[in-house]
Amino acid sequence: MSFMVERPVVRFLSDLRQTGGLRGTDIANFTDVSKATVSRWSQGRKTPHPRAQLVLSDLHYVVMRLDEYYGAEEIRAWLYARHPQLNGERAIDLIHEDRSEEVLKILDRLDADVYL
Repeated sequence: MSFMVERPVVRFLSDLRQTGGLRGTDIANFTDVSKATVSRWSQGRKTPHPRAQLVLSDLHYVVMRLDEYYGAEEIRAWLYARHPQLNGERAIDLIHEDRSEEVLKILDRLDADVYL
C-alpha cells in the first residue's frame, strides 16, 4: 500500500492561500521565484531552496498568528499595509528581508491587547 505523505511546504502553501488569502503570485513575488515554481512546490513536485523555505516558514508563522484575529482578506491586507509601528514599512517586506522579529513584536503587542 502506497500513499503520499504531505510535505510541510505543501501544507504551508495551502495555509498561506486559505488562511492568509495570499495568491500564487504573492508567494512567487515574495520568494523571488516564478508562479510556475510555486505551483510545483504546491504539488510536491519540487522543494524550495533553503532561503525560500525559511521565508515561507516565517510567513506561515505570522499568518497563523494573525488568524487568531482576522479573516483571510484582512490578513492579506495587514501583510501588505504600511504600519506606523514598523516605521511605515510593510510586514511582508520585513519578512522577506529576514526581519521577522520586528513583525513578531507587533503581534506580541496585539496578543497583549496593546495595539489595534
